[in-house]
Amino acid sequence: MTTPHKDIFGKPVGHPVENWTGCAMPPRNDMIGSHVIVSPLDVARDATQLFDANSKVPDGSRFAYLPTGPFADFTAYKAWLDGMNANNDPMLHTIIDKASNMAVGVAAFMRMDPTNGVIEIGNINYAPALSRTIGGTEAMYLMMKRAFDELGYRRYEWKCDDQNAPSRAAATRYGFTYEGTFRNHMVYKGRNRDTAWFSVIVEEWPAVKAAFEAWLAPDNFDETGKQRKRLEDFRR
Repeated sequence: MTTPHKDIFGKPVGHPVENWTGCAMPPRNDMIGSHVIVSPLDVARDATQLFDANSKVPDGSRFAYLPTGPFADFTAYKAWLDGMNANNDPMLHTIIDKASNMAVGVAAFMRMDPTNGVIEIGNINYAPALSRTIGGTEAMYLMMKRAFDELGYRRYEWKCDDQNAPSRAAATRYGFTYEGTFRNHMVYKGRNRDTAWFSVIVEEWPAVKAAFEAWLAPDNFDETGKQRKRLEDFRR
């Protein structure tokens, strides 16, 4: 058993983390669900499909709160993917719809700190074909499950521009806890970003996981695919 550290008055400081040895980096293999496959980015396989899927919203609004994009053409988009693919962090993944076998979104593990068991989900960009679908939620569940269940991370982070109301709402829906806003956190695309921080910690994961799995169960959807209960309702 770990001996608690004490302050100068003999009072215990923090709580021991028994047998902590850190975590591994995420492996580069597929996470397979019922509706989607979350697969490490393969530029040759994915670039054209991702560009075409994003082109369904030509005004570039889906890149408004991302540090990159919108992209003028396929060449520019592929160059960005090539640059991302050269990194271990962020580790960009493609979300593939199983029904159509088409790439319809991306998300990345990033700011990975295996020593302390902290990992962030970011660079999320869902094309219209993935937005507000069962598969879109399942992709987030699969990535969270890898971090906590497969790799043993202690903290899973979500950060977004404080003005990005859809992202804030998504974090809350998925079970993240709002922790605060870092003011004047960064400058991107010539404007200030105050960054809202959210997290799920390992002690919360069992309840968050159970809610995801209950929501994703086939009997939670009617014959038209409409949900019977909201994801948030399963955590109450």
